[in-house]
Amino acid sequence: MRRRRKCPVNSAIPETIPRKAKVENIMQKKLCVVGLGYIGLPTAVMFANSGLQVHGVDKNEHAVKLINNKQLHIEENGLQQRLEQAVDEGHFTASTTPVEADVYIIAVPSPINPDNTANLEFIRQATASIVPYVKKGALVILESTVPPKTVENVMLPELRKTGLILGEELFVSHSPERVIPGKIFEELVNNDRIVGGINPKSAELTKELYQAFVQGTIHLTDATTAELVKVMENTYRDVNIAFANELAKIAEGIDVDIWEAIKFANFHPRVNIHTPGPGVGGHCIAVDPWFLVELAPDKADIIKKARLTNDGMPLYTAHRAQKLLSQFGIENGKVAVLGLAFKGNVDDMRESPATKVIEALQGLGMEVNSFDPHIKELQHPTQTETIEEAIQDADLLLLTTDHDEFKQLDPASLKTKQPRPIMLDTKNALNPDRWEQAEYRFFKLGDGKKEGQLYS
Repeated sequence: MRRRRKCPVNSAIPETIPRKAKVENIMQKKLCVVGLGYIGLPTAVMFANSGLQVHGVDKNEHAVKLINNKQLHIEENGLQQRLEQAVDEGHFTASTTPVEADVYIIAVPSPINPDNTANLEFIRQATASIVPYVKKGALVILESTVPPKTVENVMLPELRKTGLILGEELFVSHSPERVIPGKIFEELVNNDRIVGGINPKSAELTKELYQAFVQGTIHLTDATTAELVKVMENTYRDVNIAFANELAKIAEGIDVDIWEAIKFANFHPRVNIHTPGPGVGGHCIAVDPWFLVELAPDKADIIKKARLTNDGMPLYTAHRAQKLLSQFGIENGKVAVLGLAFKGNVDDMRESPATKVIEALQGLGMEVNSFDPHIKELQHPTQTETIEEAIQDADLLLLTTDHDEFKQLDPASLKTKQPRPIMLDTKNALNPDRWEQAEYRFFKLGDGKKEGQLYS
């Protein structure tokens, strides 16, 4: 029997029509995003800007009121303009309670308890809150970073209360955010995305949804693998930073500037050493490795050691400051901490090492003021409204966050009570020459060359 030859032109038609239909179908869906924080709000606004109807939910009544008035309760590049567009076009509303929707996205915190175990109560509560509204055919997506098996052990028991058959009448997946504060919108669009479904159809439906704006590749897997992948990514970075912090401590004792050494080492094509600092903060890297330690405490030896190393850096930094003050004959001096956010150019203080450095300094008997240009409302007992107020009586300035505003400071204009105050830069963010020309004694965390000169 003679085979019929396929026409290359016509063969493309069956694919083009369904794809267009899928896009139109996605645009008709209504989303309900539970959690309007640093991840939930940008995600909700991104979908709204893409043409979908989005309703956001948050327990914080003040935040909801601000959002509906097109005002922000968090800081993120481009968010103000995108929020205004979403509200003005009628694509985005917010309230404190969920609504009936086609898709639910849960983006609430997943912090750790004081004993470093995972606190998944926010996940459970958020899932339970949507149960009365979920209808047949709905899709529920968890974006929060969580320990492996959270979808299976925490979310699914709540979703079974809908009475719908999971994987047939109700679809569930995990698609963890993979963005960095300050570049969220850029990375929401361009980064690859991992989607893990409780079954293949759940994963496919989630992929179709995110194709509304994601230009990166969307990789499909199961929910537990997706959970592990995100935690692995952040744990890799935490272990690498711990390695850098150990190198910084070593360098201070052998007359080496670790920043210079790391730069040279990273010229090797297969080496990528991260940078040291006063600790690790944020809602992910400082938290997620503990998920793996809790999951397998007898196996996660390196992970636990790295976490303890990074958690110990605030106290190490405080001792370093105390040592410098003592070397110049100042006992129990006053320190001005520059930066409260966990990273540069954001207003996020979650798990910030700067706050732990302050606690350590105070525990060693030092008086502390602090200042952060990105944290508008006073959120810390030591916080001042201006940098001038923070440094006025300081013996030592301690840079803990590499904001651009600090990099652009004119050291000659900063007056302290000391004729030659001390600057300790823990982020390698400042120009030493400028500060030394302004009569500052300038030091960096991990700079053994300067340390050797000081004690020679």
